[in-house]
Amino acid sequence: MIGRLRGLLLETTEEEALIECAGVGYVVRCGIRTIATLPDLGAEVIMHIESQTREDGTRLYGFLNKDERKAFEALQSVQGVGPKAALAVLDVLTPPQLAQAVAHEDKTAVARASGVGPKLAQRIVIELKGKVLTNAEFGPVIHAPAGVVVKTTVNGEAVAGLMGLGVAEQNARLAVETAVAQLGADAELPAVIRAALKALGK
Repeated sequence: MIGRLRGLLLETTEEEALIECAGVGYVVRCGIRTIATLPDLGAEVIMHIESQTREDGTRLYGFLNKDERKAFEALQSVQGVGPKAALAVLDVLTPPQLAQAVAHEDKTAVARASGVGPKLAQRIVIELKGKVLTNAEFGPVIHAPAGVVVKTTVNGEAVAGLMGLGVAEQNARLAVETAVAQLGADAELPAVIRAALKALGK
């Protein structure tokens, strides 16, 4: 089983990256957030891999850090959540944000993922309640006072996502504001992140 790849990034599509390692090209399926943050073609890239073998062959799913890979695994432990839905959730929520949503049973935040309806989102926050909060790799969880509903915004999630990639908070906020100004207030998170990264020259 492949758990990690280090090689040259040869090609990317909206859903996949082709990485050459020791002369072999590996097709790796990725989320929109991951694709948007990959380096330029020809550059070296390191990806954490989740290998899944099924009747139609082996598929590789790639992530830029271990937390995302572990969150991907945890999401698929929920009935009805396959690789596609798990990637969709991680496109709109970083692992710490996922932990936050689970801690507060914020199914609305989870349901923002493409293809994840309210019922599946509810199942995710219920079934991951213990798993996510008992794993330190998902990041700290901030508990709100009783009765307080924690709401997430695209701007805030985009800023958090950029900061997770090493962008300073002030620069992240300016880039997100620029992206939202270009795309409009109703823009979805993946599009905002892509535009913000472009504004940052990444």
